[in-house]
Amino acid sequence: MFDLSRLGDWAGLPFFDTDLSGIATKLEKGFLPPASLTFAALERCQPEKTKAIIIGQDPYHTPGKADGLAFSIPQSFGGRLDSLGNIFKEIQSDLGQERRRTDLHDWADQGVLLLNTALSVPPGQPKAHAKLGWAVLVQQVIARLNDRPRAFILWGGPAQAYEKHLSDQHLTVKSAHPSPLSCHRGFFGSRPFSTVNQWLIEQGQEPIHWADP
Repeated sequence: MFDLSRLGDWAGLPFFDTDLSGIATKLEKGFLPPASLTFAALERCQPEKTKAIIIGQDPYHTPGKADGLAFSIPQSFGGRLDSLGNIFKEIQSDLGQERRRTDLHDWADQGVLLLNTALSVPPGQPKAHAKLGWAVLVQQVIARLNDRPRAFILWGGPAQAYEKHLSDQHLTVKSAHPSPLSCHRGFFGSRPFSTVNQWLIEQGQEPIHWADP
């Protein structure tokens, strides 16, 4: 079902030998994003190049909307942006910069790992795979990234549940999820993008260009 040949250094995580097959048997009825994109976030952002991690919830449950990177939407989608639209508003408010490009591949290429707490969802059934077993992978990814200081952005309760797995060396930025259902509970005005960039500069690293490339 899954092509793991593009995982690079992530392929060494025990999850792929011990847990993935059990999850795969539960996914036979169809899921989003398609199997070719399930691990796109890991494929695109290798551990040694990762300097910031945004943890979301689960993929978009509308066909054609999820591309394997948390919050990212293919340019060709053309539908409602929901969470991503609110992220764009916060970029404008926080940085005074504009973002219209909906696919976030340029963020991944700069070292931003866009990871959901669940990597699959049935069409039209949000959070239905929240307890499918993906938590094992998320915990192992975090453990792999505990080797040096990195910036973690935790949006929403499911993401913040993983804070206990982070070592003290990291920057941790927490707020409500950018979903239209929760964005007014503390996401707007949280200034995650400038906070992460200032920290990266203090660490002697290049800041992230969050606006349109």
